[in-house]
Amino acid sequence: MKLLAFETATEACSVAVYVDGEVRERFEIAPRRHAELALPWAEQLLADAGIARSQLDAIALSRGPGAFTGVRLAIAVAQGIALALDRPLVPVSTLAVLAAQVPPPRVTAGEGGCDVGIAHPILAAIDARMGEVYTGTFVHRGDRLEATSGEAVIAPVDYALAGDDGDWIGVGTGFAAGDGVLAARLQSRFARIDAQALPHAADLARLAASAFARGETLAPEHVEPAYLRNNVALTLEEQKALRALRA
Repeated sequence: MKLLAFETATEACSVAVYVDGEVRERFEIAPRRHAELALPWAEQLLADAGIARSQLDAIALSRGPGAFTGVRLAIAVAQGIALALDRPLVPVSTLAVLAAQVPPPRVTAGEGGCDVGIAHPILAAIDARMGEVYTGTFVHRGDRLEATSGEAVIAPVDYALAGDDGDWIGVGTGFAAGDGVLAARLQSRFARIDAQALPHAADLARLAASAFARGETLAPEHVEPAYLRNNVALTLEEQKALRALRA
């Protein structure tokens, strides 16, 4: 299986090539340079892997939520390549890509056979600006990463974890948003939090390879972005209200 993957939904830009389980990636925190970097990186990675575009089975993309411009770029680039090659697209949630940084439970061999470690629930959160965060919860089930809630955009002060499960793992810039409100409120429920984590195309490629094997692909013209909200900037009144809350 051969995939090309684009992750441009946040301030980080990354591209990866997946070839039969081996992944090559370029990654850089490069605000406003995604359009400049994505295609040249893709060409270089394909060349390094010794793969021609025509050998690709599918194109993977991070469909959001995230920065509007970045989400649109990934879709446009992936659609262009897929249409030219007559290949399907594999869209993956940006929050799932972020959550994939948390490794699955380790399998250890003992006298009584194999034991599987605890699958901690994962909260992925991305700074959505405008006083909000994008959130989604996930858990590893075997070799799959499964969503356990719908994607949402919400003010950190209003977010609440469902259930009483302890030892969550938090990942993403949403935990640092608004002076770390989300991390401060939920810290007692978490085994660890990585508030600096950004999504990587390498993780996107691995998730997409599994999705492709399950037949979870779309024709290029049917892919839709996950924006979660329609407005891209606060009104003056909303800005005043937000400043008042932070005062």
